Amino acid sequence: MKIRQVEKLFAIVLAVLCCGLGVQLRISLKENDRGTVVYREKVITEEQVPLPGVYDLRQKQKAPEVKNQGSLGTCWAVAASSALESVLKPQEKLVFSADHMSLLNSFSREQNDGGDYTMVMAYLAGWQGPVLEKDDPYGDGVSDTSLSAVRHVQEMQMLEEKDYTAIKKTVYQYGAVQSSIYMDMENAFSSSVYYNQLNMSYNYPGEKKANHDIIIIGWDDNYPAEKFNLHTDKDGAFICQNSWGTEFGEDGIFYVSYEDANIGRNTIAYTDIESTDNYDHLYQTDLCGWVGQLGYGDGTCYFSNIFKAEREENIEAVGFYAVGPDTEYSITVMDGEKDLSNALLGEVQASGKLENAGYYTVQLDRTVEMEAQKKYAVVIKIHTPGESYPVATEYAADEATREADISDGDGYISHNGAKWTGTETEYGCNVCMKLYTGEKK
Repeated sequence: MKIRQVEKLFAIVLAVLCCGLGVQLRISLKENDRGTVVYREKVITEEQVPLPGVYDLRQKQKAPEVKNQGSLGTCWAVAASSALESVLKPQEKLVFSADHMSLLNSFSREQNDGGDYTMVMAYLAGWQGPVLEKDDPYGDGVSDTSLSAVRHVQEMQMLEEKDYTAIKKTVYQYGAVQSSIYMDMENAFSSSVYYNQLNMSYNYPGEKKANHDIIIIGWDDNYPAEKFNLHTDKDGAFICQNSWGTEFGEDGIFYVSYEDANIGRNTIAYTDIESTDNYDHLYQTDLCGWVGQLGYGDGTCYFSNIFKAEREENIEAVGFYAVGPDTEYSITVMDGEKDLSNALLGEVQASGKLENAGYYTVQLDRTVEMEAQKKYAVVIKIHTPGESYPVATEYAADEATREADISDGDGYISHNGAKWTGTETEYGCNVCMKLYTGEKK
């Protein structure tokens, strides 16, 4: 009862204090074996916040330092590490290693082979990183395998394609977001018909797919259309930061037209970056992350993974991917030795709806005690509108994922929760699910 009263009081006080800022902080208190934990969630809606016509993270001390990828195909890792830095600024001024992200992930790719945000998500969700740049400097071709993550990234949201309002709100609320464009230039000293060097503006109107990752650090709705090389009738541009050093653009910054064919199509935001003491242990079998999908054609099904407890501890949260927007879920934890159909009668430990696709960590309504060496099944019922196959899976799909290990999982899938099929034995894949635990105090 005291927790409920305090939660209400904090919510009222903060709503009053922040209403003039257009920001509402929603407070929830949760008691577990670590004591009372306060979770703060910043909520911004279009109605609450009239977005400004011009916004620039450089003016908010939230723009990360400009990096130079050199001759390596690491724009994706540079963009991701820079976006993470932006989200933490100005409170924390950390610089993360793109070298570690591009060399010590779970994919079979060299630095010059390139990469994408799905590799970033797998690397971060698996707590393989990020590590600090000072501990793993860029460009030397080696990376220290003894390094461990200095932050835990627990949520990564994939914004809907070309949803410029969502992109702006996310930049406004969190910081820089990672996106992709088609770029026919190779470095800061190249030229392109699509790039206006004088105005530092870029607009590609064609059909070629994106091949270069950058970060969006702001926007200017009134940026003149005539400043772009190729004709466009629409004013407006995103303020973007490249990975070609300060020699490119305006000290590394350039303006990408709202009319560009690819900007905003593949956009990811790192929306929950926590300290490394948030959980004591991570159980996982999907280090390559979201490679494929399973389902029954109607967007609804159940999936489960069975975990064996290594010690006496408490299950505090579950991590999984939403493969599309408006994903609804409910989570049940049960005895892993029993038939999974028992989950239909079990207590739901957490439920909700996720606005965007991405990776999410869901706190259970109450912790579940685990006995050492006993098996526990986590069962998730999931519904993703418009997606025939709503369950993210890991498997050896191509050269990059050829070393994906499916021998370490114990995954299952069901259409109705009554009849279950093993995913490793029948489909050659792991279901993507992680378990976060805390040691008993």
